[in-house]
Amino acid sequence: MEKKECINVSVSSAYRLIHPMHTMLISCVGRAGKPNIITLAWVMPTSISPPMVAISVGPSRYSHSLIEETGEFVVNVPTMDILKETFFCGKVSGKTHNKFEEAGLTPIPARKVKPPIIKECIAHLECKLHSHMTTGDHTIFVGEVVEAYADKGVFDGETYDIEKAKMIFHLGGNSFTTLQPKVFRP
Repeated sequence: MEKKECINVSVSSAYRLIHPMHTMLISCVGRAGKPNIITLAWVMPTSISPPMVAISVGPSRYSHSLIEETGEFVVNVPTMDILKETFFCGKVSGKTHNKFEEAGLTPIPARKVKPPIIKECIAHLECKLHSHMTTGDHTIFVGEVVEAYADKGVFDGETYDIEKAKMIFHLGGNSFTTLQPKVFRP
């Protein structure tokens, strides 16, 4: 049997082997009406019919309590054009900061949910909370997608134009990348 040379990775860092991860800006709002943004790379589709998306949020995060309060959130897709703003929204707490104002991002009313969309993002998935579960030190919120739309010219209904949509992917820590403008099909 052949051997393969590998390095050991601690199980507490094993999640880094799954990176890079597509980075999203999640907008939410509490009962008091103050909107907030959290930067997340732990976002994934979980169902096509009905359409559902899961986000993983630590319970100490301000957005965690807002999503629990209202049961709604929006998954906004940022691009490299707002990398600094995206990083900022993941580093400070909405408890003490108005992230929209301080990051210079523009809230626009969503079509079907209370949290606003982020104008500077290229796509938006409006979600109503379907369920949630605790997984170790995070909560997975599963939202049913009740509305979805993207900027004209970046998405054709099936795929992104990656030359126009320079999406953000988190490598780990403060390192990010984007897709190269080359598509491979097997």
